[in-house]
Amino acid sequence: MTGYAASLTPAHEAFLNDLFPGDGCVLTREGMNAFATDASQERAMPWAVVRPESREQVAELLRWAHGERMPIYGRARGTGRVGNAVPSLGGVVVSMLRMAGEPVVDADDFVAVVRPGVVTADLQAACAAKGLFYPPDPASVRISTIGGNVATCAGGLRAVKYGVTRDWVLGLETVLPGGRVLRSGGRSHKDVVGLDLTRLMVGSNGRLGLITEIIVKLIPLPETSASVLVGFADLRAALDGARAVFRAGVLPAACEFMDRVTLEAVRLGGEAIPLAASAQAALLFKLDGTQEGVDAEVRHLVKALGPLDPVSVEVGRGEDEGAVWTVRRGISPAAFRIAPDKLAEDISVPRGRVAEAVERAHEIGRGRGLIVLCFGHLGDGNIHVNVMYDGSAAGEAAAAAGAKDEIFRLAVALGGTISGEHGTGLTKASFVAEQLGRDAMGLMDDVRRVFDPRGIMNPGKGW
Repeated sequence: MTGYAASLTPAHEAFLNDLFPGDGCVLTREGMNAFATDASQERAMPWAVVRPESREQVAELLRWAHGERMPIYGRARGTGRVGNAVPSLGGVVVSMLRMAGEPVVDADDFVAVVRPGVVTADLQAACAAKGLFYPPDPASVRISTIGGNVATCAGGLRAVKYGVTRDWVLGLETVLPGGRVLRSGGRSHKDVVGLDLTRLMVGSNGRLGLITEIIVKLIPLPETSASVLVGFADLRAALDGARAVFRAGVLPAACEFMDRVTLEAVRLGGEAIPLAASAQAALLFKLDGTQEGVDAEVRHLVKALGPLDPVSVEVGRGEDEGAVWTVRRGISPAAFRIAPDKLAEDISVPRGRVAEAVERAHEIGRGRGLIVLCFGHLGDGNIHVNVMYDGSAAGEAAAAAGAKDEIFRLAVALGGTISGEHGTGLTKASFVAEQLGRDAMGLMDDVRRVFDPRGIMNPGKGW
């Protein structure tokens, strides 16, 4: 912790209690316990937790923290899976959940202005009420916040058609260390003046500043949607099927794949699923747009898949659409039917290398006596790799960690990345330099020092 405050002094406590009165400042170990971890289950206790309600409070906090060299860890709902919100060096956790309120949706400008503590699904609902659409949909959309999504550049099922969070952020208000307030971008949908500081902030994982206001662009709400679940005899046929769909000119809103192990885990639950029992791999497509357009795309999609001889095709529309998603929704709990513990990672590779990546991930698992389960967003090459193991069995936890390391290096060797959407945080920190290289890491550190010369923002993380 060289260069940082060594602890929270009585003077520090007095300052925080004054700036964040009542329960806005938490100093008891019991009260801070929930802020020590996130979905990664990594853990480190903060020295204090504060709950700002205004930009002014955030600015005063970061002015003080800069002067005191106090580590600052921004946090929302703690849904991140890599330990990015974990206060690894102590310091002060800043919970942004009280910076919420109703989004301001403008149907003329096609934008929404929203505070960081708003749950993303609530933002989408406010947009839909005016016939507008905010497309990014991370798996945690019903519980994660728009601020957390922006800080991590969240992806999601619809990324193949609509892109990720950074593609929808037009402007930001960000408080920087020292208390400076940066306003970048705005309500205009086109702006090519100067460096794009807004896109630099999106995905910076709280390492440059704390975001206090967000302007997102919107589009008209699609009239309807349909989903198609397709079973195949093997994984190669499924991936060939996806290529055939794209070559036919069909751009689905979502294109998910599931391997043999994934389907076996779901079937172990005994629930009826709309997929042939002989299917050893599956694709799940979602199409959206006008009624006529969606009907036409469903026809084109089914026709394009014909030469691949799928073993089953199930189309869901309206109320029946949810039924074809039962397989995909059931994956996370089903995985624990294979083994009681898992390391869940999200590599991404070029689309043409997905089959190779999945097959080699399976081989890596077998080489260590473990089962590896793969599924994910085929449309953008994002593979969720789950290394299944029994932590109570001698050597299996170490074997799983070794398999994870091999899978990371496999992704990089195939021209991909160690993280498609979860970030790097604590759990992948040691691999960032291995992927990016010395020069890129040096430049990123140089950029960070411009915004945060004392390195107080989310220290101890990968990027």
